[in-house]
Formats: sequence, structure tokens, C-alpha cells
Amino acid sequence: MKFGIQIDSFTWPGGTPALGPTFERVVRTAEDVGFDSIWVMDHFFQIRGVGPAEDPMLEGMTALGFMAAITARARLGLMVGGIHYRLPGLWIKATTTLDVLSGGRAWFGIGAAWNESESRGLGFPFPPLGTRFEMLEETLRMAHEMWHGERGSEAAFRGRHYEATRLLNSPQSISRPRVPIMIGGGGEQKTLRLVAQYGDACNVGWGNPQSIHHKLEVLRGHCDDLGRDYDAIAKTMVGTLNRPLDDVDAWLTSMEQYAALGITQIWVGPDPTDPVAWAEQMADQVVPRLTDL
Repeated sequence: MKFGIQIDSFTWPGGTPALGPTFERVVRTAEDVGFDSIWVMDHFFQIRGVGPAEDPMLEGMTALGFMAAITARARLGLMVGGIHYRLPGLWIKATTTLDVLSGGRAWFGIGAAWNESESRGLGFPFPPLGTRFEMLEETLRMAHEMWHGERGSEAAFRGRHYEATRLLNSPQSISRPRVPIMIGGGGEQKTLRLVAQYGDACNVGWGNPQSIHHKLEVLRGHCDDLGRDYDAIAKTMVGTLNRPLDDVDAWLTSMEQYAALGITQIWVGPDPTDPVAWAEQMADQVVPRLTDL
């Protein structure tokens, strides 16, 4: 099982002046100690369940560019992008740029989004959920076209929400056949169908083994319906860890259940009080044993 870090909080000692240097130390340490991938959220306000909206939050694509410059091995991505924050061409061009400048290490993490309060707060239009899913599917279709061949597609694209006359993508991504696409969410009728049709990975969030098994079986059914190889799709989830770690053995035992279900990658968030020390602790106690599952 691969192990990733999702940096979801920036309430670090030292306040705003220390954000850049601390972020750099966290990212460098995560790569040095063996995390397979490093992710940030695509939010502008802190989200419920992590902290108050007023807590510091960095813009995701800018943060990924910074991360690309200070790393050499770990994969990089958003967990996950909010579809209505950027137009499809910008989504794909920005992710291609990340892939090129990182030497082929980008993920395209994308989803239908949910945080209405931050969208309203900053003036982003927040279409109804059904509309956002339509926007998501059109963006995924355009991504496949733009990441095709040497320079994308010369064909025009006409959807319900977007029109494009030339899906040129130069330079093309280093990742081939395209930047891998991870679609976030466990919605059974729409999200997992989109994974089966367009995705290279799903992220089903968090749940007990029974609920995760059910989601994966739904995904399998969509793959069967569409003629897609279920085993070709990476199955990922977000995990939780007590801070500090108080029973590593019990946590790893629980991870064995998810590995048996087919989960291939799991991401956890660092302890915001000392994220560098937390990452080092993971290297000693968790990363080597988790990768053996």
C-alpha cells in the first residue's frame, strides 16, 4: 500500500512569516522519509472538521508549483480540485505545466466540489450539484482530448456548458498516456460512474471496511457496464491517525483490512503542531510497514 501526506492545515508555529519556510520543511521531509505522494486541498477557507474558516489556507495550484520546485521524487496533486474554481482549459493547462516542470509527477485530482460558503464568500458562482457534475464530465472529456497525442486535439468541443475551438496542449504532459486522473468522492450514481468512464483512480474518502467494500463493488459494477478494466483503476482513500500515534500496531492492522479490499493508496494529514516531527515519526513507525501491505 502506498502512503501519501495530505497537508490540510497551516496553523503552524510562527504565523504567516513562517508559513513558507515551514511548508518547505514539511514537504522536503515528507519526500525524504519516503511518502509516495504529497497533496494539498483545493480550498480558499479552512474547512469544517479541520478548523475554523479563518485559519490560514494556501491556494492549491500555486502551492503545488512551489512543491514541484523543492522535490524530485514524490507525486503531487490536489485532494481534490473543485470543478467550478477554474475553467476546463485552465485546469488542464495548469496541471500539464505542473507535470512538465515536475518531470512527470502530477496528478489531476478533480471533483464536483461542495463548499458553498467559501464560493459565496469570494464571489465564485456556485452552480447546483447537477450542473457541477455536468461541468465535471465535460472537463474530463476535454482532459482526455488535450492529453492525447503530441499536442492535444484539433477538433472542436461543444458541450452544454463549455465550447472550445482548438484543444491545443503544447508542451504536452510528460506523464503518458496522460496525467493520471483521480476523481474524488463516493457518489454511487454519478461520481463512481465517472471514475469508471474517465478516471485512473478513485478517492472514496473515509469509511469502515464494510462501506468501502460497498463503494468499490459499485465501482466494479460501473466498470462492467462500461467495459472498463476494474483492476486498472487505483483505489484510494483518506485515513485518520491519532496525534500523537498511540497504537501504531492497531492502526496498521486496520489498514490490512483495507488493503485486502483493494485499496492501494492512503493519505493522512500531519499533526499541525509539529508537522516535521510528525513526518519523521511516520518514517520510523509507519511508512516501511505500510508499504509491505
